[in-house]
Amino acid sequence: MRRTGPETLEEKLDRLIEAISRLAPRPPREVDFRVADCFVWSADPGELEAVDRVNRVDIGLIRGVDRVRDILVDNTERFASGLPANNVLLWGARGMGKSSLVKAAHARVNATRSRDPLKLIEIHREDIGTLPRLMTILKAAQHRFILFCDDLSFDHDDTSYKSLKAALEGGVEGRPGNVIFYATSNRRHLLPRDMIENERSTAINPSEAVEEKVSLSDRFGLWLGFHKCSQDEYLDMVAGYARYHELAIGPDALRTQALEWATTRGGRSGRVAWQFIQDLAGRLGQRLKD
Repeated sequence: MRRTGPETLEEKLDRLIEAISRLAPRPPREVDFRVADCFVWSADPGELEAVDRVNRVDIGLIRGVDRVRDILVDNTERFASGLPANNVLLWGARGMGKSSLVKAAHARVNATRSRDPLKLIEIHREDIGTLPRLMTILKAAQHRFILFCDDLSFDHDDTSYKSLKAALEGGVEGRPGNVIFYATSNRRHLLPRDMIENERSTAINPSEAVEEKVSLSDRFGLWLGFHKCSQDEYLDMVAGYARYHELAIGPDALRTQALEWATTRGGRSGRVAWQFIQDLAGRLGQRLKD
């Protein structure tokens, strides 16, 4: 029989508790790191999503950056082996393969490891403020992790860089021993110059305020610079892609068309070389290898 009288206090409290429980976020799923070598951090609801098919190229196809490539691979190998290694900032010209090199170095190191593969975790720039939550998950795991942020920079009134500083080295606990941080950026100092100058002009102690901003980049033990490539380096990239994908074109025609493509784009880079190869393969009616 349905009750028609007024609710008791106890019944009201029960309904309130039930409503609040529905609003509460569901607990994050437990992560099984064995299912994949690469994951993406989803800040809401705070979970790691496995990536079955990683968008990357073979490290042998990344040309014109031989020295920084070797340094990055060596640093990654040492970290995977449990030896001391540095956080890395890959900075410089757009389209020169910074993010591609991070993913390719991860694949190269894992190709030599039959046990305990290194895990790559990508975190988006806008989720940097949630780093403490992610670090809590990773430090409790039995694996070793490269925490990777592509195109990292900070704008005015953005205080999330403080979370990054603490995660890298400055927190009470420090960076977990099984985590290393790799980031790419077009800026060497990550923060815009006018933001630093504004701190200098408004702070009670200008030098300390500027130091607070600039010291973020100092948390990266390795700075690997990527600069605009020469014409010969650009053509070497194009030729490497053409050989790998077995494109049916002679060397002279390949050179002429590649230079014309770079002229129409107003510059030369690894990205421009790859875009040319995609256009060329399409015109030749050939499919590119995976």
